[in-house]
Amino acid sequence: MTKPTMRPLILITNDDGYGSQGLEALIEYVKPLGEVWCVCPALQHSGQSMAMTINEPLLVRRQPDLDGVPMFAVRGTPVDCVKMSLLNLLPRRPDLVLAGINHGSNASINVLYSGTMGAVMEGCQDGLPAIGFSLTDHSPDADFTHCRPYVEDLTRRVLEHGLPRDICLNVNIPAGIEPKGMRVTRACRCRWSDEYRRYENPYGQPFYWLAGEFLNSEPECADTDQWCLDHGYATVVPVTVERTAPRDRWPAWLANL
Repeated sequence: MTKPTMRPLILITNDDGYGSQGLEALIEYVKPLGEVWCVCPALQHSGQSMAMTINEPLLVRRQPDLDGVPMFAVRGTPVDCVKMSLLNLLPRRPDLVLAGINHGSNASINVLYSGTMGAVMEGCQDGLPAIGFSLTDHSPDADFTHCRPYVEDLTRRVLEHGLPRDICLNVNIPAGIEPKGMRVTRACRCRWSDEYRRYENPYGQPFYWLAGEFLNSEPECADTDQWCLDHGYATVVPVTVERTAPRDRWPAWLANL
């Protein structure tokens, strides 16, 4: 007698925390494609990149299932959630790690700071196919409707074909419109003009709030994720966890060391 084929196991996490609309949308969109488990931060952890908890205990709470999907909330970072899932919570090793859908863009330099992409890269460095999904809308009640076909298509393709070792996908979708399509592109050269604005609380004590402007260094380059998003396209940027610079870009003087 032939044993029934096991459905792919899909781990979902995020950085916006338990209860975010983007998380629930992602679960809804991919649930028909496999057995979905969700392990996410209990609280907001945007901008945490690949931070993990070292000197504090991790509290994990089982939450009510969401339409049959097991839900766990971790008092930790997105990377903590992936590690905890792989080592303690999941019934077996997942076939795919998904993070999102993030409230806000993770295009360009934002990939370095993103907790969403931190979780994706944690899965990737562990040898798992991984995708991060983001919508360019920071509002808590953002409309994720137009994300669905891109989430479903890419998830299905990666489950079928996989990804090369150490390469994950950073997917961004423009908000408020039906995208013209999807383009595979490179990350734009951008930066944040960071500043800490000084304020005082009612007791006269100073505190500071991070602010800044997003500056595009190559606004006319049509082969970047930011240009495509600005012109109505969803974007896919293959991202590598390998941080070694290509040998042909090493400073010549290093050869003398």
